[in-house]
Amino acid sequence: MSRRDFLKGFALAGGGAGLGLLSLNVLKPSMLTTAVGDGTETAEAMRELIELISLKDASFEDPAWRLLGDEDTLAEARLLLLHTINHTLDVWLSADPMRPAFKRWHYPDKKLFGDNPDAIYYEASVSAEQIYRIKGNTDGATYTSFSVELTKTKEDRIGKLGATLNDTEFEIDAHGNYEIIASATPHEGNWLKLAPDAVSITTRHYFELEESVALDPLRNIPLVIEPLEPPAPAPPPSDASVAASIRRATQWLDRSVNPLGEDMSFSWVSRIPNKLPAPSLERNNEDIGYAAMDNVYSMAPFVIKPDQALIIRGRWPECRFASLVLWNRFLQTFDYRYRTISRNRKQTTLEEDGSFKMILAHKDPGLPNWLDSEGRLFGLMFWRFQLPEEEIEPLITEVVPFASLKS
Repeated sequence: MSRRDFLKGFALAGGGAGLGLLSLNVLKPSMLTTAVGDGTETAEAMRELIELISLKDASFEDPAWRLLGDEDTLAEARLLLLHTINHTLDVWLSADPMRPAFKRWHYPDKKLFGDNPDAIYYEASVSAEQIYRIKGNTDGATYTSFSVELTKTKEDRIGKLGATLNDTEFEIDAHGNYEIIASATPHEGNWLKLAPDAVSITTRHYFELEESVALDPLRNIPLVIEPLEPPAPAPPPSDASVAASIRRATQWLDRSVNPLGEDMSFSWVSRIPNKLPAPSLERNNEDIGYAAMDNVYSMAPFVIKPDQALIIRGRWPECRFASLVLWNRFLQTFDYRYRTISRNRKQTTLEEDGSFKMILAHKDPGLPNWLDSEGRLFGLMFWRFQLPEEEIEPLITEVVPFASLKS
């Protein structure tokens, strides 16, 4: 008998019971009276999660999403929901502040909350009641940081930032290694403050490479988090503990899939197509959950017809990292696995005077710095400048006929 046939027969026969390892006469009657769905906490928690998913799916018909009933856009909205469910189950179902672990936020096929092909992000669940040691290595990143995320509420759906710490603010040895203590009370050396309502730590690792770092399936940042006091082993799953895990995931999902509405009313967000606001460092970045205090942003929608192209002229400033990335309306990157939908400084060809000219178009004009719109008539262009050391020049845009571009 092959291994596959054995395992198949083992499963169909009820596992160990099929081999006579477990007899019904060793079970107590009370252990057999409660079936799944018969009043258990887990069944109720599952019902709540399934009901929420159905409600979120139905909400895409709400005018607040501004989807206008377009079938393809509705399909993409559902993809956002599924990607968020993926992250919810991966991170928040198993979240345990007593035994935290850094889980990766994004992959080429898991996108939410404004992903970036040139960065790797992680998240770990924490509690201000614990003291943690974080060990890591910069691994060649141009920028590394840690941000404390605070509890979201129904009224504050995008969350807020707590303390942040970037690699200019903590000691790193000659080999790129570092240790950070995360706690509510101060500690000597590298210290990240946990506010009373801290729920997680987000890490950011930006790279300026010829090939975007998120495309490398083998690239994982050396990074661990552990309590200073080693915890006891976790107890085995119970009806109550699994129900609590499901409800924790349900709560995070509920607060993470909502129309942006006026939550994006910042000075660096333009509502005028093809016109970028001056990049500016908002001190209210701290009011944006999962943002970074060190980022200077500029964002605007683009709208171009099939026979048009959008030219963007500017100059990269002295900074730790800078890039342009294309998003859909749900703050998810376009396909960067097979298309060029972002450019960092390393990937940009400069003009003789040191400036750049980006070309956003539906097809390749045969010129440097083309950005592939995927044939979309609408999308978002998002600029990010990390720890700029000088004023950032305005980004000048111009819509031109595609035929006027000279290769």
